[in-house]
Amino acid sequence: MASRHQHNVLIIGSGAAGLSLALRLPPTCRIALLTKADLNQGSTFWAQGGMAAVLHSKDTVDSHVTDTLEAGAGLCRREAVEFTVSNSRRCVEWLVDQGVDFDLREAPRSRLRKEFHLTMEGGHSHRRIIHAADRTGRAISEVLTDRVIAAENIEIFTHRVAVDLVVNDGRCEGAYVLNEQSGHVDLFQASSVVLATGGASKAYLYTSNPDGASGDGIAMAWRAGCRVANLEFNQFHPTCLYHPKAKSFLITEAIRGEGGRLLLPDGTSFMQNFDERGELAPRDVVARAIDHEMKRLGADCLFLDISHRSPEFIKSHFPTVMARCAELGIDISAEAIPVVPAAHYTCGGILVDNHGLTDVAGLYAVGESSCTGLHGANRMASNSLLECIVYAESAAQHIAENLNQLLRSTDAALWDESQVTDSDEDVVISHNWDELRRFMWDYVGIVRTNKRLRRALHRVQLLQTEIAEYYGNYKVSNDLLELRNLAMVAELMIQCAISRKESRGLHYTLDYPDLLPTANDTILTPENSPL
Repeated sequence: MASRHQHNVLIIGSGAAGLSLALRLPPTCRIALLTKADLNQGSTFWAQGGMAAVLHSKDTVDSHVTDTLEAGAGLCRREAVEFTVSNSRRCVEWLVDQGVDFDLREAPRSRLRKEFHLTMEGGHSHRRIIHAADRTGRAISEVLTDRVIAAENIEIFTHRVAVDLVVNDGRCEGAYVLNEQSGHVDLFQASSVVLATGGASKAYLYTSNPDGASGDGIAMAWRAGCRVANLEFNQFHPTCLYHPKAKSFLITEAIRGEGGRLLLPDGTSFMQNFDERGELAPRDVVARAIDHEMKRLGADCLFLDISHRSPEFIKSHFPTVMARCAELGIDISAEAIPVVPAAHYTCGGILVDNHGLTDVAGLYAVGESSCTGLHGANRMASNSLLECIVYAESAAQHIAENLNQLLRSTDAALWDESQVTDSDEDVVISHNWDELRRFMWDYVGIVRTNKRLRRALHRVQLLQTEIAEYYGNYKVSNDLLELRNLAMVAELMIQCAISRKESRGLHYTLDYPDLLPTANDTILTPENSPL
């Protein structure tokens, strides 16, 4: 039977943004933290890179701001960039205080002075990437998870899938949430609701993201009346392992840095035809080149070859990649690695201010589900974890200041499932899921055209009609909810892409290859917007 839960704050999502926000709230605040699976299952846990912050004596806030603005191709909101970067050092210190063990320099005295080992990544003009080996996301996720579990004021609900937000008189006051264990939809009520649900890269056939990245928060916020922005900007990683059992395993760009060559199926190199820097061209250039050749040849994948280096070199430099490929029967010291580009990061999302506040009162969005203005048209490496921590702190402060706004309505209706039945047609879900991800990959991928976008819009609108009919007749399930949300966010992505009549940052269209003189956000407004 459906149940009712009441808290001060409801946080939907358990990545870096959701966990750190929960820990930043006052201990007197009763918090419900929802996660779709178990803890440590989201994108944060799998983040290999690091977190950008101004920590080196030769680095400056102005330099980090300038680098971010340049990477964002003129579309970043300067106020958001300055706000994020100026808070970077303090947020690193907070993570260290929580117990995150970032790598330190190897100098004998460095551990006394806590000099962090900082790396350089694309787009940055200084060494400013703080990390924990190549498992930074895991280190942050595990420490914050332990802290949340130990907090007496935080109640954790696993295997819960949010269905829709509850909005009364223009204010968000909770959400309907599927309990996968009971099969019922429960009502969670709170005076403040936070969407920390991640991005929507599962809309694409190939992605580096875990299965939960289905755009749930973006879709729920849109249905609740929130504007979204810049969803045409989807960042693709150039080289994801192509294998039916590999799912979302990335092949590090360092392989290309150490002489790895990208090859066509016949063994011919091709990057020199697209950029004089060859394999060392920027990520978006390499991704477009691979995409172009795959479409031209009708190939399922291309290949990355490092086998000309010695087995000893490969094993010492790329042990993780070598071991994972070996598990799948690929000896990278003797053969090329099959690769495809993969959807990696959703740069747009729910439009928010510097407190993470959306258009709907009482509703916040933090992390990849939000659009703060930090990333603009292209996310700079390692700014995403920083954004999660900075905006979680800011949102927590704003929520704490308004905790006296008690839950006004306690009589919201429980979920009514009396008119629906168990489905015996789940094949419809799997078929539509596959179709959606395939036409998004083919028509709304790395390189776009007007014709492809119009085809995609037609297909996604038909798909949504089918999904709506299914949703109205059968009991909800995780797969159905994710399909419903993905289809909605996919349409928003397509509408944003159609609206942009230029090529800027991650949005590249053959019909409008040039930049417009003025950079403008692509903002979509739902019919039920409170504005």
